[in-house]
Amino acid sequence: MNAPQLLVLPGSLRQGSYAHALARHAAARAPQLGFGGATVFDLRALQLPIYDGDLEAEQGVPAAVQQLQDAIQAHQALLIVTPEYNSYPPPLLFNSLDWLSRLSENRTAMKPTALMSSSPGQYGGLRALNQLRLFVQGNFQMLVQPQQFALGRADQAFDAQGQLQDARAQKAVDGVLQALAALTNQLAR
Repeated sequence: MNAPQLLVLPGSLRQGSYAHALARHAAARAPQLGFGGATVFDLRALQLPIYDGDLEAEQGVPAAVQQLQDAIQAHQALLIVTPEYNSYPPPLLFNSLDWLSRLSENRTAMKPTALMSSSPGQYGGLRALNQLRLFVQGNFQMLVQPQQFALGRADQAFDAQGQLQDARAQKAVDGVLQALAALTNQLAR
């Protein structure tokens, strides 16, 4: 059996994004923790309009949404890394998922999924993480594993090269990825 491939969706791609730095760290660690490789997906590149039911009725679901669905389908596991934006995942991530939910065929059901978050605050985006868990389980029937990680004080967590510095945080990321790889392999049997 080939090692599973991991798709990583950072919920923010702005310069200096802690979620993007955490996503890159996880993607780099994935091959050492049971994955054959990892791909970091750029949600901004989809250039999706803000979800609007009237727009959908007039023009249908944007073709770029299919690119996201195809990327999820092409990988055996999914990791979503979100920042916290007013206690929720940011508009980029939620809008992309809103559009994804409008596709007539749900090809995300039972997709092994892990969640991480980051925030300069002490709770590390935990409120956004919990909202995201409810959303993807309820709308996509993704199989979200219990292990998750919220990186608090993310503004102090990375060095100048964007490397995660804290050994406990590194261990927590590794634990989430190992659990996701184990779940993915178990489902593939």
